[in-house]
Amino acid sequence: MQDRTGQSIEAAAHRAAETAARQSYGKLVALLAARTGDIARAEDALSVAFAAALADWPKSGVPVTPDAWLLAVARRKLIDEGRGRQVRSLASDHLRLLAEEMEETPDVGIPDRRLLLMFACAHPAIEGGIRAPLILQTILGFDAAAIASAFLVSPTTMGQRLVRAKAKIAQAKIPFRLPDTSELAARLEAVLEAIYSTFALGWADPSGGDARLGNMAGEGIWLGELVAALMPDEPEALGLLALMLHSQARRPARRSEAGDYIPLATQDTALWDATMIEHAEALLYRAGAMGRPGRYQLEAAVQSVHAVRRISGETDWQAIEHLYNALWTMTASPVVALNRAVAVAQTRGPAQALAILDELEQDPRMAAYQPYWAARADLCAKSGDIAAADIAYQRAIGLEADASVRRFLQAQQARLLRN
Repeated sequence: MQDRTGQSIEAAAHRAAETAARQSYGKLVALLAARTGDIARAEDALSVAFAAALADWPKSGVPVTPDAWLLAVARRKLIDEGRGRQVRSLASDHLRLLAEEMEETPDVGIPDRRLLLMFACAHPAIEGGIRAPLILQTILGFDAAAIASAFLVSPTTMGQRLVRAKAKIAQAKIPFRLPDTSELAARLEAVLEAIYSTFALGWADPSGGDARLGNMAGEGIWLGELVAALMPDEPEALGLLALMLHSQARRPARRSEAGDYIPLATQDTALWDATMIEHAEALLYRAGAMGRPGRYQLEAAVQSVHAVRRISGETDWQAIEHLYNALWTMTASPVVALNRAVAVAQTRGPAQALAILDELEQDPRMAAYQPYWAARADLCAKSGDIAAADIAYQRAIGLEADASVRRFLQAQQARLLRN
């Protein structure tokens, strides 16, 4: 059977459920958790609702308001569960207030609502290191495996951390509410980290072939724009938006017409989006004028240096090395150390860059980090250590999920072994 658009009702039902999961997951979990104070139970109930939708909608058709249908089914599940346990679920005043506010406020667009809920999930009573992952799962709907890849930990470890965080929220009755304006600055770091992770997860799928990720890069930029508009005097909010725009501006040049991966160094700069780059530069200038440098401003500055190549035809690797030195001092991040090594290879040669990677190899997170092995392979090849380069290429190829990047690495390895 087909609907008025010619598509089957079953296909329309699955598409509607997928859209609801992608766009409204965070809002629905928030409403359910506001009633129960328990995020894990809310997610379980919503899973039941989605399963019911996939069984019911192909037969009866997609409801006029899918979100309301899902919310009603999930709430019935929570009520039945409560009755089964002979426990009456009484939300505290602030949770009930959140539910009423979310239901009665006119819908001004999912991204705006998500942003508010992201700040709600960044409560200072929640352990700092888990706030951003919690936002990614609870509000933005990523699974533990995707979140783990963004934070360089195993999916099992990330899953356990998220379960513990949700249990703490329920047991300690941590207020899950929309924060006052005065509370936003203290919660900004976790929100920015979640937004950047959203962008990065989408950026890792430039061809758009992974339906799970969809247009997450665009979603991250949209959320970044909302934060920058909400907090225009926060330089890191401006810096993050500049960073994402600089990266997104190069998106058209990252793949050939045949879908082959093209590394930054050999991209056609004429394909970069000049308007987007100019917007990023203006944001970075505004942030710098505030005199409060931070991680995202420095990372955006690195991308700004790369962007100059479209005008000069050259890359100022000395400037990039200095910026990564500052970032390393500020963050001690292994990813920053890796990027710093790549810059050092350009300024002082592959031997000194490999010395940095040798130190970095002690970090257990690098064992499964593909960019580390790809960089090591390239640097070993430039140093003339063909055997070590071959081993590193094998590791990088085995860890790479993107088929086009994998083909690129295989071609590099084959060229190395032929010479």
